[in-house]
Amino acid sequence: MTTTFSVPDMHCGKCRAKIEDAILDADEGASLDFDMGAREVSVDTTLGIEATLERIKQAGYSAVQKP
Repeated sequence: MTTTFSVPDMHCGKCRAKIEDAILDADEGASLDFDMGAREVSVDTTLGIEATLERIKQAGYSAVQKP
């Protein structure tokens, strides 16, 4: 299931890489799609929403699930 998260602190390729690495470390089969302009990331993963949010937080970014 794909879930989209708003990540207001994400603004560059380094941010993207940190978030991507954090999620892929927990689920190497995850698929991520970034919209840097909107500061959003859509994640298709076997991790739950809370676990995905925690991985983004561990990467150093705040995030909220988009409705």
